[in-house]
Amino acid sequence: MSATDRPLVAVLDYGIGNLRSATKALERVGADARLTADPEVIGAAAGVVLPGVGAFGRCMEALRAAGLEPVAKDAAASGRPFLGICIGMQMLFEASEESPGVAGLGVLPGTVRLLPDGVKRPQMQWNRLHARRPHALLEGMGEDPWMYFVHSYAPEDGAQVVATCDYGGEVAALVKQANVVAAQFHPEKSGVNGLQLLRNFVAGLAG
Repeated sequence: MSATDRPLVAVLDYGIGNLRSATKALERVGADARLTADPEVIGAAAGVVLPGVGAFGRCMEALRAAGLEPVAKDAAASGRPFLGICIGMQMLFEASEESPGVAGLGVLPGTVRLLPDGVKRPQMQWNRLHARRPHALLEGMGEDPWMYFVHSYAPEDGAQVVATCDYGGEVAALVKQANVVAAQFHPEKSGVNGLQLLRNFVAGLAG
């Protein structure tokens, strides 16, 4: 794939977490991935990615301080492919038990909840995805692919859940609503399966 064939993917730069590793992984699978806080670049991108690690409240605070809350909401509402990763996934919801009183982006309905009692928190391990229904992002990686998780909270179950993992019961691992898809695991740390998911994301971008 030549440089001119690479679709532009904007990775939202709010200064926290796995921003550069996500950007590099997207470059590796064929994207013109740019870590940016420039609304013009984000508005021109074929796809937008919101990564994140750490605490929900701190990440939301940093996103707002960077002036990227309205930009992220506009991108999610634009119809372009939008991918949230780990805390970036959780930020798309309305709220999290981790940070009471801190509003999420509200792109997806529901609250992010603490993982169930009786399991080690955080879940910091490889675990298998169990797809509830087919999805283009899961193509080419076989049944129940392994992915790498690091988290203590997860979204509530609901109609938007595409795949789960088993960790003291079913835990939401991949969600979708319209053009917005989000992964609780880290594709950029999940070896060949994670790269395949990102490759599928890039392949699905218009233009």
